[in-house]
Amino acid sequence: MPEKKQNEIQKMDFETAFTALQENVTLLESEELPLEKALEVYERGQLLARRCAELLETAELRLRQLSQDATTQEPSER
Repeated sequence: MPEKKQNEIQKMDFETAFTALQENVTLLESEELPLEKALEVYERGQLLARRCAELLETAELRLRQLSQDATTQEPSER
């Protein structure tokens, strides 16, 4: 996949990437795509899935940090 399209995906927020991924799945499930186009859609879907996973992992790490910060505060700081 061209680097420009990869960079475009890397700039997406979670909601945008997830919506695009859902659209890709719908296209692939339609079974009406020629093989070459289906491969392109599949490859883009892989990049979108990876982006969603990265964003979810970042959010999970942030939540863990926030939870840890909340439990380590002194009672008077809460």
